[in-house]
Amino acid sequence: MLALCTAMVAFPAVAREGLPAKFMVDGTTLIYDTDNLLSVGKGDSSNDGGGEIGDEDIQAFQNILESNPAITRVQLNSGGGSVYAGSAIAELVEARALDTWVVGECVSACVDVFLAGQKRQMTLGSRIGFHQRDWSPKAVQSYYRLWRKDENWATPFEFGTWIYRDTQAEVFRHLKYMMRHGVDPVFAIETLKTAPEEVWYPTRLRLMAAGVLREKP
Repeated sequence: MLALCTAMVAFPAVAREGLPAKFMVDGTTLIYDTDNLLSVGKGDSSNDGGGEIGDEDIQAFQNILESNPAITRVQLNSGGGSVYAGSAIAELVEARALDTWVVGECVSACVDVFLAGQKRQMTLGSRIGFHQRDWSPKAVQSYYRLWRKDENWATPFEFGTWIYRDTQAEVFRHLKYMMRHGVDPVFAIETLKTAPEEVWYPTRLRLMAAGVLREKP
């Protein structure tokens, strides 16, 4: 009996071994925490893309789910990151009909992952935040230089026209995504009001009324 109890206590620590610093498996829960790297003391975590949701997390997330078929819930704590990665990870969560819950905070791209859950909950004291998406000047410049020949952008102004159209299409897709997952349309539109450098944290009651939090799929 003592050996069994010891094994049960040690399980979460064993479940960290071999995983990227942002991940841990605790029973049937996959913990995805980009703000407080979980592998403290393992050495240099610079290769884990610490601090935000990164494109490198997509394959890691998929591998962990495939190696742990008993997982039924994803625990989130993240200030956001790559929109592309957030969407791709959300697809993995949705495909496996997993539940999601927030322990800490979930902002920006993290919200996409959260909304993919069947049951969606957050602990007392946790927060879910929204703001407009952003594209840094450096990233815009790099994208233009990389694709201008393939896209036949003769000038940056033509690229600017493309950005304007693409942005509208992206906003539409994101609003549609939120509503498809049960979020009230008026609330979904309201999430666009906050500038990228700020965060809007609605109250728990507001999140429940808007369908962001839900006890049943």
